Amino acid sequence: MAENGEEKLLAVARHIARTLGHNDDTMADDILQIFSNFDGRFSREKMTDDDPRSCAPLEHSLKSLDRQISQYVASDNPIWADSADSSAFLDSIDELISTIKDWSPMGGDKSITACLVRAEHLLQQAMFRLEDEFRSLMERGGESFELTESTGNLSFDSEDEDEEGVISNGEDHQIPVAQPVNDYDIIIDALPSVTINDLNEIAKRMVSAGFGKECSHVYSSCRREFLEESMGRLGLQKLSIDEVQKMPWQEAEEQIDRWVKAANVALRILFPSERRLCDRVFFGFSSAADLSFMEVCRGSTIQLLNFADAIAIGSRSPERLFKVLDAFETLRDLMPEFETVFADQYCLLLRNEAVTIWKRLGEAIRGIFMELENLIRRDPAKAAVPGGGLHPITRYVMNYLRAACRSRQTLEQVFEKDSSSSLSVQMAWIMELLESNLEVKSKIYRDPALCYVFMMNNGRYIVQKVNDNELGSLLGDDWIRKHNAKIRQYHSNYQRSSWNKVLGVLKIDNSTSGPTGAAASRSMKEKIKLFNSYFDEICKTQSTWIVFDEQLREELKISVTKILLPAYGNFIGKLQITPDIGKHSERLIKYSVDDVEARINELFQGTGAPAGGKK
Repeated sequence: MAENGEEKLLAVARHIARTLGHNDDTMADDILQIFSNFDGRFSREKMTDDDPRSCAPLEHSLKSLDRQISQYVASDNPIWADSADSSAFLDSIDELISTIKDWSPMGGDKSITACLVRAEHLLQQAMFRLEDEFRSLMERGGESFELTESTGNLSFDSEDEDEEGVISNGEDHQIPVAQPVNDYDIIIDALPSVTINDLNEIAKRMVSAGFGKECSHVYSSCRREFLEESMGRLGLQKLSIDEVQKMPWQEAEEQIDRWVKAANVALRILFPSERRLCDRVFFGFSSAADLSFMEVCRGSTIQLLNFADAIAIGSRSPERLFKVLDAFETLRDLMPEFETVFADQYCLLLRNEAVTIWKRLGEAIRGIFMELENLIRRDPAKAAVPGGGLHPITRYVMNYLRAACRSRQTLEQVFEKDSSSSLSVQMAWIMELLESNLEVKSKIYRDPALCYVFMMNNGRYIVQKVNDNELGSLLGDDWIRKHNAKIRQYHSNYQRSSWNKVLGVLKIDNSTSGPTGAAASRSMKEKIKLFNSYFDEICKTQSTWIVFDEQLREELKISVTKILLPAYGNFIGKLQITPDIGKHSERLIKYSVDDVEARINELFQGTGAPAGGKK
């Protein structure tokens, strides 16, 4: 090494002399004289370009380095199997890189240029071997390293997971991976520290020699395989956007559940772990670390984002809302991780794509609500619901909205992006569409009273579903009061259209101009016959009608009882004292007051209730 040092010293002195010679001959002579007086090795003859032997020190250095490096390049055994060999090999590479840098300024000389070409070729051979060693270290490190307690002994609930938290890949070697857990504050060290240090030493030389991209490529190809295997263990299939869109929705729902789990584990555990590993392997070379990390994670990230995109651009069928909300909330909650983990310039496109697809999921949610509106508008007014009961569209829409409002904060966030509507406005509009649709459906009933019973049933159900939940707070107390008033009006309209005719029969004319004697008796006989007929008809018909809500049913019966019983009791009392009828009134009076009340209590017990009862 002392000989090499002398050669390098001569080279430096020669370079100084040559540089000065180009600028100032007098100064150059003075400096050469000083060097010569200081040591005979620095004589003018040894230091001028006129000496054909001026590249001899470089030749000598290259021959020595060639012998040292070539023996390792040609070796069939792993160099890093022996720490002494790896240190010697790295030292030789360091010296070669230094020699090239020292002599490169003197490359104008043909003989030196030829030597530098040979040196570059030797360096390239050394880099190829370093690349192989880098790859071998990555593979051996992954095979031999078992997860320690610091990793939490994570796995992916796989059947072929062993007790050590290491997953078999079906071959001889095992791959350590991370498990999804509730606590995501975990970092996985997928390689032993000694291996990471060795990789860093190799990376330093490769980057210094201008082979940084090659080093990144080897690194990323090894780690990408590990990451993709880990993602597969989470149940995430590699599906194209077209395959996801053609998938039956039930199957897609299962895939979304797996995707939510995989996205959380990837962004909170796997990707940060890969970021940390990249930073350690390429410590001191941030650009190489950033590039390597992007290449490792790009494929898995695109896989995650493409799946979410397929959901976002898929069908707007209303039943898809809740799983689309899951996807939207997952991406929203992971945005800080995307910003942190993918913060460098190489990952900018991935970060932007995540934001774009997240917004697209929001657009899909708004589109689903538009489709719900269309579904309500298009719901046909076909056959009437038996007994004026609860219509399926009412039950569907109200249960749907209640379920949707469990994600109120998310929906408010989604609709904030739409300047033309807020969530409360959206809900009120849907309710208005539903009411309009029900009013059209009520016209199917020929009996006006039944029309109002239908509207009462559906209106009462709507208000009940609105009360005491997020939907009610969105619509507001005024909305609830207004619709309770509507129900009371339907009640009043039912009573008037159904019982006014009966009450009219029971009216008694007490005026002095009214019928007297035989005419009065005939009138009373006709009235009681009409009452019996009307009452029988109403009871027979309305006993098949349905009022699903017990409280509403009782309210209706009580209201009918209050208006009918006093009028009927007064009528039959008058009938019993009417001349020519009195003692024969029992033959005309079909129902006692108690009988009328009993018949009223049998109303609204029809079979028109929805299957399974009220829900």
